[in-house]
Amino acid sequence: MRPARPRGPRTWATLVLALSLALLLPEARTGAAEPPSAPPSERARVVAEERTGHRQVDLTLDSPALGREAKVRLLTPDGWETRRPGESWPVLYLLVGGDGDHRAWTEGYEAGLDRIRSLRNVLVVMPEMPFFGFYSDWHNGGGGGPPAVESFHLKEVRPLLEREYGAGTRRVAAGESQGGFGALSYAGRHPGLFDAVASYSGFVHPSQDPHAVRAGMSYVGLDWRALWGDPVDQRSVWRAHDPYHLAHRLRNIPVHLSSGDGRAGPLDPPDVEPDPHIPGLEDPEEPFPEDAISPTETVMLRESRAVAARLRSLGAPVTTHFTAGTHSPAYWRREFRRSLPLLVGALR
Repeated sequence: MRPARPRGPRTWATLVLALSLALLLPEARTGAAEPPSAPPSERARVVAEERTGHRQVDLTLDSPALGREAKVRLLTPDGWETRRPGESWPVLYLLVGGDGDHRAWTEGYEAGLDRIRSLRNVLVVMPEMPFFGFYSDWHNGGGGGPPAVESFHLKEVRPLLEREYGAGTRRVAAGESQGGFGALSYAGRHPGLFDAVASYSGFVHPSQDPHAVRAGMSYVGLDWRALWGDPVDQRSVWRAHDPYHLAHRLRNIPVHLSSGDGRAGPLDPPDVEPDPHIPGLEDPEEPFPEDAISPTETVMLRESRAVAARLRSLGAPVTTHFTAGTHSPAYWRREFRRSLPLLVGALR
């Protein structure tokens, strides 16, 4: 899995950023089960609140699910500062990739987020994720425990924002790389939670490519089996998080999928360099095209196409945009803007 393309010299931080990668439940919002809030004694609590920019607030939470403090960045809507008790706004959860940096969307991918007119009446929530956390409560050999990423986001952050920070119950989610996986996986695991989702270069069918999960996590020094267990012995755990296998729970909401093909595209600089080599990323039975310089993005395209085909077979309202391009922020910014009418439209 490949580093995002920095504008200047490569650093370890940019390498990490780039490496990011049943039964049918009720699918209408009415009567749909949502993740329960934690009991008061186990709730995350805000330990710091800081204004960090125009309409921008950073919260520091003490999280039982993560076993440490973690950050959430908010882009607040018009009127939020003078909100009345009980007043709320629709919410866009904007999820980041494998490095989990809550600042990535506002300081790296979409620096003009606060100037987008269609978001002036939307609360944008950008939560931190533990490094390579994959938007999941980790299996950890069957023992569970930290990092419980899904519990942090959905059982701690979500109810806290709805109780205290004006978050409403109309929600959409979007993200890049692992964030794209998170948007679709959360929506599939919790039908009714989101009204639309979008993935940009998302790792949206991991059980199709368990070797890629193994390669990427091993490359950055993590125990890949701690995430969902062994892909054979714990196949049910892998599938329970995989948007492809959750597609029947996504078929009643708009889904947008986009990806490049791993070849240099129109938003790559003329001197773009190939990805660093990650041992084990390539499937010997399905080698990468010879002119692919971004193998991670090639994997993301194959997975996104598979999920799109599955959704279409179910009659789901899926849209796609598959083009030439690499696993880099310029494409995520473009695709975010492209999908924004779908996302904001679902909040009305």
